[in-house]
Amino acid sequence: MSTLSQLAESLIGSEIVKLGNEISRRVREGEKIYNYTIGDFDPDIFPIPPQLEDEIIKCYQERFTNYPPADGLAELRSAVAAFVQEHEGIHYTPSEVQIACGGRPLIYALFKTIVDRDDKVIYAVPSWNNNHYTAMNHGHHCTIDAYPENDFMPTVDDIRAHITGAVLLCLCTPQNPTGTTMSKETLEGICDMILEENNRRRGKEKKLYLMFDQMYALLTYGGVKHYNPVALRPAMKDYTIFIDGISKSFAATGVRVGWSYGPAHVLGKMRALLSHMGAWAPMAEQKATANFLAQKEVIAKYFDHFRSELHERLVTLYNGFTAMKAKGLPIDCIAPQAALYLTIKLDIVGKHYEDGNLLHDQKEATEYILNKARLAIVPFYAFGASKHSPWYRVSVGTCNKAEIPEMLALLEHALEELV
Repeated sequence: MSTLSQLAESLIGSEIVKLGNEISRRVREGEKIYNYTIGDFDPDIFPIPPQLEDEIIKCYQERFTNYPPADGLAELRSAVAAFVQEHEGIHYTPSEVQIACGGRPLIYALFKTIVDRDDKVIYAVPSWNNNHYTAMNHGHHCTIDAYPENDFMPTVDDIRAHITGAVLLCLCTPQNPTGTTMSKETLEGICDMILEENNRRRGKEKKLYLMFDQMYALLTYGGVKHYNPVALRPAMKDYTIFIDGISKSFAATGVRVGWSYGPAHVLGKMRALLSHMGAWAPMAEQKATANFLAQKEVIAKYFDHFRSELHERLVTLYNGFTAMKAKGLPIDCIAPQAALYLTIKLDIVGKHYEDGNLLHDQKEATEYILNKARLAIVPFYAFGASKHSPWYRVSVGTCNKAEIPEMLALLEHALEELV
């Protein structure tokens, strides 16, 4: 009989972290691996904005090293509200903004605030960590299998099938792991459905809230647009809790400044939880981020360069993969839309290599690509999708442009050897 909690015994570790640890071990042992697994940035390739770095150093020198307020530094909450108004066109007061050390504790606090045991949580797969947060809160998983024809996004009808009695709908756009975005029409339909459902409940049941994770909202390419539920349907302000921050938009994953904004009564309960967790962003980083967010021209210039560098890598990879597909090799790819991710398909299970060895399942297929092409990518089953899904996430946050041609050549050779 276990002496640990039911949660501890049932919790499943991150498949991405597990894979990343294995890749790190092999690199330490001297292997050359093209590591496209992690949703992070190599600081030597994608450093944080130098002005943000300068502000952080300055704030430490000025000894901003004490506890921050539980809801976040007042000037940072004001800066976030102004930033949201500037980029999203929606108005929130500083009292409707909560600061934390990145998006994860905000998501955790949101789940704890809304989800009771056996409450229904709706999310699509593949998606990042919704399965784990639902499990940690003993929620009822209402899982939607998303497909490439819809850019791996749930449809209105998909969600409608689970909406009765649900308390939380989790959406992420632009999405991790797919790098795809939700269309305006789909998001409008989802908003209308949530408003209709909450109007029907009329206080008889818990409300249905929308967790809207838009960590990658500022990283879209070409004509692709990011849409905001409250901008599309202002009445959604009562039911939408946003998850955002500097981690991805400013390549600042380790700086740990995230924010949430939404209904004041929900944010207040999240704040209370976070105060017991102590999951605050450090005082100096908060002060520095507040100062940095006010530098509009600096930020605009930074985004021009940052987005260009990410997009160039994504397009180069996409062109390389589609060229292989044109040669009849078992690979497919979705054109880059947003974030730092590319979605590719390696349809190689059931094929043979070398002395007639068979690739029995997706795990063996992933290992074959790693061993033969030295390419490390994350299978969609790490994001809650079926173990049989042939789709993968490719992340370019640590991608050296000069190495792309040699990686593509090795992958092409590995696919050519399969029969």
